[in-house]
Amino acid sequence: MVTIISKMKTTAVLIAAVVVTCLGLQSPAIADWSPKKPIELIIMAGAGGGADQIARLLQGLAEQKDLSPRPIIPINKPGGSGAEALRYLQDKEGDDHTILVTLNSFYTTPVIQKGIGVDVSNFTPIGRMAIDTFVLWVNSSRDDITDLDSYIAAVKAAGNTWKVGGTGTGQEDSILTAMMEKEFGYDVTYIPFPGGGTVAKNLVGNHVDSTVNNPAEQNEFYRAGETKPIVQFTAERLPAYPDVPTAKELGVDMQYYMQRSINGPPGMSKEAQDWYIGLFKALFDSAEWQQFCTDDGLACDQWLAGDDLGTYHQEQIALHRDLIESVGASAITGE
Repeated sequence: MVTIISKMKTTAVLIAAVVVTCLGLQSPAIADWSPKKPIELIIMAGAGGGADQIARLLQGLAEQKDLSPRPIIPINKPGGSGAEALRYLQDKEGDDHTILVTLNSFYTTPVIQKGIGVDVSNFTPIGRMAIDTFVLWVNSSRDDITDLDSYIAAVKAAGNTWKVGGTGTGQEDSILTAMMEKEFGYDVTYIPFPGGGTVAKNLVGNHVDSTVNNPAEQNEFYRAGETKPIVQFTAERLPAYPDVPTAKELGVDMQYYMQRSINGPPGMSKEAQDWYIGLFKALFDSAEWQQFCTDDGLACDQWLAGDDLGTYHQEQIALHRDLIESVGASAITGE
């Protein structure tokens, strides 16, 4: 009788293991934690921008692939160059049902806006989905601008009446704009908008003269022939723009990248963190996500999660502090 019961238990364990394997989930995640209510996916940028596009793509893929037992709800909180979103997540300490998709303002906004009382090193690192890139864009009607030299000449001729569209103080494009001002010896007027999608539309409408949008934010208009890329701020040419030179090729060693990662609030449980790591690793590995990265100029060849992502965050916090000090906080804030 003992032997029969033991065999029955063994069979049950094997069946459970097969079920877990078929579902594509890790048994600890099933045993220890899964969402009990809708998950808030906070976006620290406005609608239509790169972060918004990425969040909604990931949400749609998770639903399509039935990877979460509860819905994931994207929520835009772009206020204060991401300060609204960071403070919201800070105040959700210990919440296992709120996560954040980030930009580099994850690092810069707490440095520039110390009053928000946020230390992102206390947030719960989940997974880095991609490294995003930056390209200098002008309206296609600007026949006088065909390369970096003609762009610099046009900006200098216009003086500070040249308008650069961006997404706000301390955001990545404001930092890159300040870097370009310092490198090329000109001054521009920086015009902030709620998100990268709005920036792109204003470039098409000639309400601003140039932007350093991410490819995903500008590609719709580029493919329609309404905007044109001038230079890439990457180590090598992106497959999406094989004919557009990098700044480095032109003798200007200026590179800047933006991380796209998922993070939880301080004090998220280890069980929930592990569950989210499994979810976003499945999304990272999906053919749909990898194709999006290729088409829109993102680097998605290295997955970082948990403590490895936390170490990366610490390195980037230090790097951005140095970068802000180098160009001057006033150059970024305009004060």
